[in-house]
Amino acid sequence: MEALEEIPAQTDGGQARPALASIVRGNQAFALDLYRELQGREGNLFFSPHSISTALAMTYAGARGNTASQMARTLHFGLDQEHLHRAFAALEAGLNSVQKEGQVALKVANSLWPQADYAFLQEYLALIQEHYGVMIAPVDYVNDAEAARERINTWVAEKTEYKIQDLIPQGILDALTRLVLVNAIYFKGNWANQFDQGSTQDARFQVTTAKEVFVPMMAQEAEFGYAEWAGLQALELPYVGDGLSMLVLLPSEVDGMGELEAALTLENLDRWTTNLRKRRVRVFLPKFKMSSQFTLNNTLIAMGMADAFNMGKADFSGMDGRKAWLYIAAA
Repeated sequence: MEALEEIPAQTDGGQARPALASIVRGNQAFALDLYRELQGREGNLFFSPHSISTALAMTYAGARGNTASQMARTLHFGLDQEHLHRAFAALEAGLNSVQKEGQVALKVANSLWPQADYAFLQEYLALIQEHYGVMIAPVDYVNDAEAARERINTWVAEKTEYKIQDLIPQGILDALTRLVLVNAIYFKGNWANQFDQGSTQDARFQVTTAKEVFVPMMAQEAEFGYAEWAGLQALELPYVGDGLSMLVLLPSEVDGMGELEAALTLENLDRWTTNLRKRRVRVFLPKFKMSSQFTLNNTLIAMGMADAFNMGKADFSGMDGRKAWLYIAAA
């Protein structure tokens, strides 16, 4: 989700494949960069780099000058504007094809919520609608920002089967807000190899060297993609249909998480995944539920995207034709 505010007056198929590979690779690089910025936070960490990248790509479509350059470097966008947005459309089409097979529920929904009387460029709105399939719903932040917030949150809740509620907390939107861009993803899939509920038992789970908890531990023995190295085990758990899978990276030692995080690079990730081989494995996986909520303003600024959040430097003139008028207030 991004909220942009107005600054007060005083202040082809064969060609598509490499383009698609470029944004996928770029998103992987962005995901690892973002993880490194967030990994020091206490507790579990859960985020969707695809969702963040997609929402920012819709914002990037209106960025110009140094603002666009900084966003491209931070997000690892290696394509020009035209080919980038086409590639995002191809990626979303691929995700939709997985959904259409009927094996998993994978819903991606994009939306724009502009100020009702604000003059956004039709070229910008048309581009976003064409490549991101957005729903455009004008609202009135000027006279009732809270009603606008509630309407957006209701839409997100409905699109995610009510798993994501109150996406935008109170105080984020105000009378200066001019546009909110939302990407919502909902996924629900069944394991290709189901865990037998009768085999789930409470067991010890080592959180750190000093802390352990008892959790419901699922268990099964079957053939999975598996590999191991000194200090690391890698396991791939496919979902029904084999279009999607979960990759689990487990440090061999209880205190090995720091070493694993330090080794988490694109090159190593490639090596780990390409060396997965079908093996009969006994799998123990705790049942878990987690959620994370945070704003990324300071994080993205630290990663190199400073101008987009600066009301004096931001250039989103591709949205409304006016330089230094819009900036990102919350991401």
